[in-house]
Amino acid sequence: MSADRRRPTHIKLTSHPASHGPGPLPILWGAAEPLKRGPIIATMTAPAQRNVIGAHAGTYAIYRALAVAAGALDPGHRADLTDTAPAEAIGPHASWADPEQIVSLDPFGARIAEVYGDYLAGGYDLRPTIAITRAHIEIPEIRRAIDAGRLTPDGRIVRDSGAVAVTKAAIEPVWYLPGVARRFGCSEAALRRTLFEETGGMFPELVTRTDLEVFLPPIGGHTVYIFGHARDLATPEVPLTARAHDECNGSDVFGSDICTCRPYLAHAIEECIRGAQSGGVGLIVYFRKEGRGLGEVTKFLVYNARKRQQGGDRADQYFARTECVAGIQDMRFQELMRDVLHWLGIRKIHRLLSMSNTKYDAIVKSGIEVETRVRLPEALVPEDARVEIDAKMAAGYFTDGEGPIRRDPAMESKGRGLE
Repeated sequence: MSADRRRPTHIKLTSHPASHGPGPLPILWGAAEPLKRGPIIATMTAPAQRNVIGAHAGTYAIYRALAVAAGALDPGHRADLTDTAPAEAIGPHASWADPEQIVSLDPFGARIAEVYGDYLAGGYDLRPTIAITRAHIEIPEIRRAIDAGRLTPDGRIVRDSGAVAVTKAAIEPVWYLPGVARRFGCSEAALRRTLFEETGGMFPELVTRTDLEVFLPPIGGHTVYIFGHARDLATPEVPLTARAHDECNGSDVFGSDICTCRPYLAHAIEECIRGAQSGGVGLIVYFRKEGRGLGEVTKFLVYNARKRQQGGDRADQYFARTECVAGIQDMRFQELMRDVLHWLGIRKIHRLLSMSNTKYDAIVKSGIEVETRVRLPEALVPEDARVEIDAKMAAGYFTDGEGPIRRDPAMESKGRGLE
């Protein structure tokens, strides 16, 4: 049956409160009790239930729409959540009840069936925004580390095959708009209007439904990889090795050598394993912010400009080439990155694997202690990425003093945490 035959013949707009009957269930963001906080409801099958703006699954909502339009998916389908409960318990933590500490994800997002079962039984269409499972990861760098004697299989974290046991959590963005606005130092009205205008008017509720304070933006989320026991993340006495890594598909997946992204990611995984095997816990958070949040097309345009400019690719023009194409050097803005750390209950990071000052500043300003920062070892920098690492060092990125450092005072204000 086609999608046209399953849908009503008229379209009911939700851009004004009076257009869909009684007001939606309230959301009291920051409430410690999930029932007091209220569920996140983004269903389109029953518009009167909706209490948020946007749709689940971020960019994947478009694929759902295509499946419905093609007649391959019943738009009224509701997920059967039987046996989908988290494979590992995370929280609740005190930070879940602080409306300033977590503004970009739903801390109860993995526990929908558990805490909102009555709503599900009552006919509400609720969907988890976080899923937690266990798995193994295998990357050649870990196998090489074992062969070189830097890592030793222990049967718990690392198997003889080189497979590494992890707990992982997939997280969709859920934005509490008043809190997001405060993070960025703007008014909620300005944030709503800008989001509305810069998405081509895609979400009119942003400007017409001020009663809806939660927005599910059409962006990628992030994935958490935990090495060791997840419960140890919230225990400051247990040594924590951690990295917040922003997506770089070309390097992370395909091994492009123009940047240091995969080397740093692989190095961080090795360090997380070593930390977990030593009685601590390791953490990698992988954010979908391709090309510094500018996108892969812009990134490739910048690559071309860097290689073709007069004098060739060089450190003193590294940041300028991006700004010429995009008008800005970086759009990742780490102000929201810290939320997942607070969701995990983290209060102290003993070894932070990052040279980025913006990541470090965002973490420590939120109240999380960082004991030691760890730079990328010089030996792991690909030859073609030498320009990138030199530019970052010259711009004032963290370094422990090892390796060549060529500081340029003119570049001190240009670095924005571009790894």
